Amino acid sequence: MYTVQQLSKLAGVSPRTLRFYDQIGLLTPTRNPQNGYRLYGEAALLRLQQILFFRELGFSLEEIQTVLEMPDFDVLRALHLHRHNLLQRVDRLNRLLHTLDQTIQHLQGGVPMDEKSLYDGFSEEQQKEYADEARRRYGAEMVDLSQRRWESYTPEQKKRILEESQENTLALAALMDHDPASPEVQAVILAWHKHIGYFYPCTYEVARALGQAYAEDPAFRVNYERVHPDLPEFFRDTIAVYCRGKSGLPPFEK
Repeated sequence: MYTVQQLSKLAGVSPRTLRFYDQIGLLTPTRNPQNGYRLYGEAALLRLQQILFFRELGFSLEEIQTVLEMPDFDVLRALHLHRHNLLQRVDRLNRLLHTLDQTIQHLQGGVPMDEKSLYDGFSEEQQKEYADEARRRYGAEMVDLSQRRWESYTPEQKKRILEESQENTLALAALMDHDPASPEVQAVILAWHKHIGYFYPCTYEVARALGQAYAEDPAFRVNYERVHPDLPEFFRDTIAVYCRGKSGLPPFEK
């Protein structure tokens, strides 16, 4: 049996995330009858592995829970599916690495390279999948509006917007020892919410969904985890506090 801290070190998942999984019923541990501490046995370890596999493939926590709770869910069949998907990803990454190596050698004057080879591994289908996924998660109207607004800015404006985004992220990371409801943290989240207005009118409902995506969507997580491993969950929790009891459009827009 593993405690929260032990499983956190074993699986590379933060204690905050394990407690959140317990809170939403995704990964429920047993309890030590003497002190009430969470304990994880083999079944919980295997379930956590499935959660991490599905999350790596881009599933939301809600989707993962639905799949794992299916009466006909088969762990062995799921592992074979994960293996197949990972092999496809490895193949594409190997092609991208080969393209990168060829380009480096070409620029160093060593190996001739035709134009088509410059884009081996970058398929139109893959780019379309990214766009389709964004539209599925956030709605076509919002994605298209965000793209139009971004394209309307000058290079100087884009540079400043990106700098402001980084400043907000670093400011929040510096406050991770604070309570999510503290005035200092909530001031940063207010600045973050205003910042989203550069791209589209961000309702409190959308803001709350973004917070969930920061913690659940691998495309978002990887960026915030570079700053701090626990930042995605902290970001989600602070946004949830900020949006509590609010609805509709905020009183500002860029």
